[in-house]
Amino acid sequence: MKGTIGILTGGGDVPGLNPAIRAITIRALREGYRVIGIRRGWAGITDLVRDKEADNSDNFQVLSEDIVNRAGRTGGTFLHTSRTRPTHLPLAVVPSHLRDKYTEPINDVTPDVLKNIEWLGIDYLIPIGGDDTLSYAKRLHEEKVNVVAIPKTMDNDVPGTDYCIGFSTCVTRTIELAHQLRTTAGSHERFLVIEVFGRYAGFTALLPTMAGAADRCLIPEQPFDIEQLAELMVYDRKRHPSHYSVVLVSEGATMKDEAMSFEGEESDQYGHKKLGGIGDKVSVRLKELSAKYNEGRRINVVNQRLGYVVRSGEPDALDSIVPMAYGNLALDLVLRKISGRLVNVRNGVYDNVPIDVVSGRKKVVDVSRYYNTERLRPIYDFHRQPIFIMTSDV
Repeated sequence: MKGTIGILTGGGDVPGLNPAIRAITIRALREGYRVIGIRRGWAGITDLVRDKEADNSDNFQVLSEDIVNRAGRTGGTFLHTSRTRPTHLPLAVVPSHLRDKYTEPINDVTPDVLKNIEWLGIDYLIPIGGDDTLSYAKRLHEEKVNVVAIPKTMDNDVPGTDYCIGFSTCVTRTIELAHQLRTTAGSHERFLVIEVFGRYAGFTALLPTMAGAADRCLIPEQPFDIEQLAELMVYDRKRHPSHYSVVLVSEGATMKDEAMSFEGEESDQYGHKKLGGIGDKVSVRLKELSAKYNEGRRINVVNQRLGYVVRSGEPDALDSIVPMAYGNLALDLVLRKISGRLVNVRNGVYDNVPIDVVSGRKKVVDVSRYYNTERLRPIYDFHRQPIFIMTSDV
């Protein structure tokens, strides 16, 4: 046996994770490696009990071709996931067998994570996640763990790559669902307000709008004037034969002079509150303002938050192909004994970059290049642009 490879998935689930796990596992097994799936993201490697008699079935499993072949055609992640952050572990979730060692309100349990990795005999660790999950992978790299990372997030906002697993399915589903919702908006001659994913980056609103899913879009990178939106929506509605108009609203979008909209005050271990509510605010204000631009007649609103429906179910074609490629790229690096890298796509070409890039900066929409702030819609200039329109610029 050449060694042991560990795989984990962290953060939100997306279609494409299981194909990535499958690609890594099959290639690794055929190259002579043992493969371990770490369950529940960083939680599995944190909760592990270093005792051969202990039941660690919730924390890891040995993977085989049969296991990954069955899961490889499905959405989500069969290894399960979490938003556990081992450097910021609240005392309430510190594993019971570590409570005598970590007693602070917030604890960094990395010393035991490193021991757990050694106890499992992991020679290379392949985490699949967004910038939060991969920021801890970078920490492990700094602690001399051999790490090869794979980018995943529906928002497509991991720095250093043009493409993250899950983005294509999210865009595909957003387009499909927006077109389905048009039947109701058109039947009632209403505004259609659709809230989509996108905490800090507006790619998941901008690309569907480019593809014709909406007339306007609101993105986190550019605070918007609700009066401007109302005027544009009335204009679009008047021009449409069925008398309706559509706007896609990123969950992280903000009205001018207002903060982000949250469902509550509770934060996860990465400091993120759960977003939600901007679509509701936009809908209420559009209804109030519509008469001002519609000759005194108020326009009602169809308001829909897409939420988890766009990240559920099977991956589309791109999220079946790219994860397969990323898995093989990761194994290429392992076979060459190279670590500390993030596999990526750059201007349509597969490659890899140093993992440090995940915490170096934020990847967001370049408003001056891609977003028309006067018309609240994309700039349709594609000459010599990458296929995903927005480049990682690494």
